[in-house]
Amino acid sequence: MEFHIALVDASPEPAVVQDALFDVDPTAVVDLDMSGLVMRISSSATVTDLVEVLGQVGWTVAPAQVAQQPTICCGGCSG
Repeated sequence: MEFHIALVDASPEPAVVQDALFDVDPTAVVDLDMSGLVMRISSSATVTDLVEVLGQVGWTVAPAQVAQQPTICCGGCSG
């Protein structure tokens, strides 16, 4: 799944979030969109997991702030 979270002043660097997500999903990828205002998280984690991990790195995010994106899976990998 892909999740988007709008950034605020106290947002951690994407690498910090990706490292913190490792225990939940070692294949997670975290980056910023082209505007630099939205953190994108590609992960099998749930919204609850993401909110918990973000809290652990000092970024308090409410579940409503995490926007789950529609799947873009083409089905080509049978996954």
